[in-house]
Amino acid sequence: MAVDMRLPTVKKTMTLSAPAVYRKDLVVPGDVITSDTGFMRGHGTYVDDDKLTASVAGKVQRVDKLICVRPLKTRFNGEVGDVVVGRITEVQQKRWKVDTNSRLDSVLLLSSVNLPGGELRRRSAEDELTMRKYIQEGDLISAEVQSVFSDGALSLHTRSLKYGKLGQGVLVQISPSLIKRQKTHFHNLPCGASIILGNNGFVWLYPTLGQQDEEAGGFYTSLEPVSLSDREVISRLRNCLLALAAQKVLLYDTSVLYCYESSLQHQVKDILKPEVMEEIVMLTQQKLLAQEG
Repeated sequence: MAVDMRLPTVKKTMTLSAPAVYRKDLVVPGDVITSDTGFMRGHGTYVDDDKLTASVAGKVQRVDKLICVRPLKTRFNGEVGDVVVGRITEVQQKRWKVDTNSRLDSVLLLSSVNLPGGELRRRSAEDELTMRKYIQEGDLISAEVQSVFSDGALSLHTRSLKYGKLGQGVLVQISPSLIKRQKTHFHNLPCGASIILGNNGFVWLYPTLGQQDEEAGGFYTSLEPVSLSDREVISRLRNCLLALAAQKVLLYDTSVLYCYESSLQHQVKDILKPEVMEEIVMLTQQKLLAQEG
């Protein structure tokens, strides 16, 4: 039996924190944001003695005269157009309930999904009776936020062929604040795997599909065995995601790919060791800084 023993070491201080010029936008509960009465109070703020004060820890955001504080760690607050990965929790009348890491279960209406094969027609009573044939409890789906109800619950849709039921892969759950907002959250990585970076903090890793599989109307689920090489790539990507999340690094296609490349000199099982994790993330951040500079 292999035994991994490590001696105590002095932890080096990492100098990768944000410059002081940016720290003025970071507040904790009770910090006074401004004493100017001309600003409007937004989410995460309250007025105390005519001073706008933060009620949560996070980053101050200003839009014209509106000031709000976006928490650094919170449940997912969805917006229209967000890409999410969720798990079906319940099948109800003409709708599915979906866990999307938000305060309330999201809703996927029967009229908001593509029928198998992309058929366009009104949903009938027969479709309602066969809802579990399409998607059942426990299935994972990718979807887009269509609207937000008055109570904060999200209404989803999967009308595009890139959304729908997910097949074989690995789900990684991280904080939604670590997902960088981009134009697209679906990426085919050159290492041989694909990734869906859900705005809700659910990240889906899976083998890259063929063109025919992607056009199957959102209900195609491949049950073919995944090759050993694909499983190793997905496992390495999964550990890289956890390493980046542990070091509070934003996740997007470039950072994930750089972290994957930096981890190739280590075995998959060693990536989550603290000293290896710090080394890989440090190399990743150096590559990102070199790209920006």
